[in-house]
Amino acid sequence: MTSTTTVPPVDTGAPATRRPHEVDNRAAYAGFGLAYLLGHGAAAASHGDTPVLGLPGWLPSALLGTGLVTGIVLATTAVLRSQRGAPAPEILSGRLLGTAWIAAFTALALAITGLTSVLDAPELQSVLWPAGSGLIVGLLYLAEGAVRRNVLHYGLGIWLALTSAAALSFDAPGLHWVLTVAGGGAYALATALEARRLRSLEDAPHD
Repeated sequence: MTSTTTVPPVDTGAPATRRPHEVDNRAAYAGFGLAYLLGHGAAAASHGDTPVLGLPGWLPSALLGTGLVTGIVLATTAVLRSQRGAPAPEILSGRLLGTAWIAAFTALALAITGLTSVLDAPELQSVLWPAGSGLIVGLLYLAEGAVRRNVLHYGLGIWLALTSAAALSFDAPGLHWVLTVAGGGAYALATALEARRLRSLEDAPHD
């Protein structure tokens, strides 16, 4: 008599479907937010007929530039950290987005340099750089938010792009006040909302 034995399913050791790592934008948001608050804030307070602070003309630009570079470095670090062990298509998307930052700011520099040279109005750089950099960052956030399916990042990009473009309607120091309040405030809010977004993803059931 032959006995029938039920063979248990074999565990192949194949890992379950891996949930893609989320980019933690909190440090980058804080870096960019400080750039807006300190850089644009210093420019707003030191311009106008009755400036609040007497600051050297180079200081607001230096604060803004340092903050922007810090924010870009923090954003790049966050993306690289999230891509450890990620599939090749996800890594390629991150590299393409990183290259887009370099290309976008290079194009902005060429446009501002060319425009102010043709118009023989170098003073326009003090207006075009603050508003233009905010517009570029906003548009890049739009692209990143769409690729990563991050609604918060996408929404922040819309806000930065619109407020930066609208700021061109104001003379200094009004332009800098708009960027300080609208941009710096948006980054502060986004930093808090990013923490809540990451917590909600951790609490969500994984497939």
